[in-house]
Amino acid sequence: MALQLGDEAPDFTADTTEGTIGLYEYLGDGWGVLFSHPKDFTPVCTTELGAVAKLKGEFDKRNAKVIAISVDPIESHQGWVPDINETQGTTVNFPIIADPDRKVADLYGMIHPNAADTVTVRSVFIIGPDKKVKLMITYPQSTGRNFQEILRVLDSLQLTAKYSVSTPADWKDGDDVIIVPAVSDEAAKEKFPKGWNAVRPYLRLTPQPNK
Repeated sequence: MALQLGDEAPDFTADTTEGTIGLYEYLGDGWGVLFSHPKDFTPVCTTELGAVAKLKGEFDKRNAKVIAISVDPIESHQGWVPDINETQGTTVNFPIIADPDRKVADLYGMIHPNAADTVTVRSVFIIGPDKKVKLMITYPQSTGRNFQEILRVLDSLQLTAKYSVSTPADWKDGDDVIIVPAVSDEAAKEKFPKGWNAVRPYLRLTPQPNK
């Protein structure tokens, strides 16, 4: 059965560019972002790993650890990292998993046979502190990911886990949010003392509660 939202993220132990890592131990009680790459020494992947390295401080602020994976062996990763650092003007500052036997790729369904039999597609998994899968996105090999969007979703997930709200289309941190329909107007008076704008009875916009 394919991994789905809300499933427990499979734990694993694997060799990485920062030594042997167990996923759950690495994540601790924080959030995790696991993202896969089709192959080492490829142009789009090189730009993606550089982008994440530059944003690592933003993930740190959100108590989220990033970890990448490719099916190539550890020696290949170690040869590739200097290229990433030089071409992207940064320093790779997170582990890259070596998965030559495709053990992790199979656990997470990262191999899509109709796309390619042997390499991982560009998958992203956000894992919550409860070790449940909170987000899954899959991109084609030809399209580099937007990691600002991953940060935006992480902000939404962390906010909605704590408060009875949802985030509207194109929301970003600091924008108004939606009071979930399960909260009555009476209960909302206590939960949301800043009040709300009822565009419709089912669409109540309120200032972001933690701002």
